[in-house]
Amino acid sequence: MKISPESTLKRLRNRYRLVVMNDDTYEEVVTFKLSRLSVYVMLCTIFVVLVGLTVALIVFTPLRYYIPGSGADYRADRELRQMKLKTDSLEDALKDQEQYRESLQRVLRGDVTTKLDTTQIAVPKEEIIGN
Repeated sequence: MKISPESTLKRLRNRYRLVVMNDDTYEEVVTFKLSRLSVYVMLCTIFVVLVGLTVALIVFTPLRYYIPGSGADYRADRELRQMKLKTDSLEDALKDQEQYRESLQRVLRGDVTTKLDTTQIAVPKEEIIGN
C-alpha cells in the first residue's frame, strides 16, 4: 500500500470534534473543532514558546552561573589563575627563606658539618690559534 502526498494532506485537514461533557448530566461543557494539522501546529508552537522561555530564563537571569562550563565570567577566572600563580610563587619564596634561616642558625650555633668538594674538574686546555 502506497501513501500518496495528497491522501496525507487530506488526512491532516480532516476535521474532528472534541467535546468535553459533564459526566453526571451529559451536558456539553466545551466543544473544539480540530484537525490533525491544527493540533500539530499548536503543539509545535507550544514547544517553541517553552524552549524560548527556558533559554530567556537562563540567559537573562543569574541561573547561567549554575550551568557547569558556561564560563560566563572570564575576568574572575583570569584573576583566580593570577592569584593562584602568585600564591605558588609566595609559597616557594617562603620555603626558600625558611631554608636560609635554618642554615644561618646552624652556622651561628656552630653545628656546621661541611663536606668539602674534592672532585676534580677536567678543564680543557685552550687551543693556541696560529696566525
